[in-house]
Amino acid sequence: MEDLSKYTSMIRLRMGSHDAHYAGDLVDGAKMLNLFGDVATELLIRSDGDEGLFVAYDNVQFMAPVFAGDYIEATGRIVSMGKTSRKMEFEARKVISPAKIAGQVSAADVLDEPVVVCKASGTCVVPADFQRVKR
Repeated sequence: MEDLSKYTSMIRLRMGSHDAHYAGDLVDGAKMLNLFGDVATELLIRSDGDEGLFVAYDNVQFMAPVFAGDYIEATGRIVSMGKTSRKMEFEARKVISPAKIAGQVSAADVLDEPVVVCKASGTCVVPADFQRVKR
């Protein structure tokens, strides 16, 4: 049985004002799914040598708001592998937030504890003919 613990990925990026979709600089939750899609792509390249296709999310939980200026770490891992399917789990955590100090708009704080903002699981597929890593 293959050790799936080697198939993990993490990306970190700052939410900019262009990501804010709602009043108060609130970022659309779909942005987290966009990040998970990028994480899934890396996972498939690592596991199969091909970007594959995201088929479906089977669970998505938005757990805390994300605002422009927040730094988000999105992680993912492959939890099971079929002949062509790859079941994955994802988590997005806020690790830095604007300090919101009057007169100091560039101030930011590294959070003592990351805040989980979204969790999801889903399935991707790499067609057998496209798999470059043979098991």
